[in-house]
Amino acid sequence: MVTKVGFIGLGAMGLPMASNLQRKGFDLNVFDLDPARIDRLAELGARRASSIAEAARGADIVVTMLPATPHVESVVLGPDGVLAHIDRTAVLMDMSTIDANGTDRVAKACADIGVAFTDCPVGRLVLHAERGESLFMVGADDATFERVKPLLDAMGTAIHRCGPAGMGSRMKLVNNFMLLTVAEVCAEAITLGSKLGLDVETMRDVTGATTAQNGQFHTLMVNKVLKGDTQPGFTIDLAFKDLTLAMTAAAEQRIGLPVGAAAHAVLGGARATPFASQDYSALLDLACERAGIAPPRLRGDA
Repeated sequence: MVTKVGFIGLGAMGLPMASNLQRKGFDLNVFDLDPARIDRLAELGARRASSIAEAARGADIVVTMLPATPHVESVVLGPDGVLAHIDRTAVLMDMSTIDANGTDRVAKACADIGVAFTDCPVGRLVLHAERGESLFMVGADDATFERVKPLLDAMGTAIHRCGPAGMGSRMKLVNNFMLLTVAEVCAEAITLGSKLGLDVETMRDVTGATTAQNGQFHTLMVNKVLKGDTQPGFTIDLAFKDLTLAMTAAAEQRIGLPVGAAAHAVLGGARATPFASQDYSALLDLACERAGIAPPRLRGDA
C-alpha cells in the first residue's frame, strides 16, 4: 500500500526532500505559500493542495518543513491548522529547526488528541538534500519511528535516534551551535590567511590534512562562497535564528557560551547588511569586506 504524505513547506530544503519522496513512489499532496514551488512538485506527479487542511486531510503522515517556531505553531496548532484536520491514525512529522520548547508544545497537542508525533530536523546542506543524502536527528518512540523510517530512507542516508519526542530538536540546536560558530571561525581564519598573503588552495589543503579539518571550510565554503556562489541554501538570517535558539536554550539552563555569544553578535550585525539574505557561507565575504580585502576564490581547476 502506497503511503499518503501531506507535505507542507517547500523551501530550500523542503522542495528537494519532497521531490525525492515523489520520485521514490510516495503519494504526495503538497502545499506552500509559493504556488511556483507547488508547481515544481506537480511536474513530478505530486498533487496540489490548496490549503494546509487539504494537505493534512487523509494523509498517513503529515510532514512540516517550516522556517521558525511561530510558523510551525501556526500551521499545526492554528484554528484551521494540521491538527484540526489530520486523521487520528496519522503521524505528524515536524522536520523544522525550532525552539525545543515549541516542539514540546506541538508534541503535547498531538498527544492530547491521540496523534503520533516525531521531530526529525535535518542535517547537512541543500546539495545533500538534492541528492537524497540528508541526515536526520529523530525524536520518537519506537512505533512512530518505524512508521516514518521509509520516508527518512527515501530522503537521506543517515538517521540518528536521539531519544523520545523533543530530543531531535535539542540535538539540532547543539549541531547548529557548533557548525555556525565554526563557520565564523573559518571565515575569520581564511580572511587572516588572505591578508597574510596565503592563497586559499594552500589553506584548504593544509587545514584539510590536519585536525583543523572541518565541514564548514572543506564542504560548505568550497562548494559555495569560494566558488563565488552565495545564493541562499541557508541564509544568514536563518543562521542567526538558529544560533539564537541555542543561545536561548543555554540561558534557560544558566550556561554561558562566550564563543557562541561572539558568533551570535557577528550574525546579528550581518543582518543589517546586504549579506542577510545570502548563504551563510558569505560570512567569509563579510569578514573580508571588513578587513578591506577582496574575498578569495578557488581557481577554476581547484
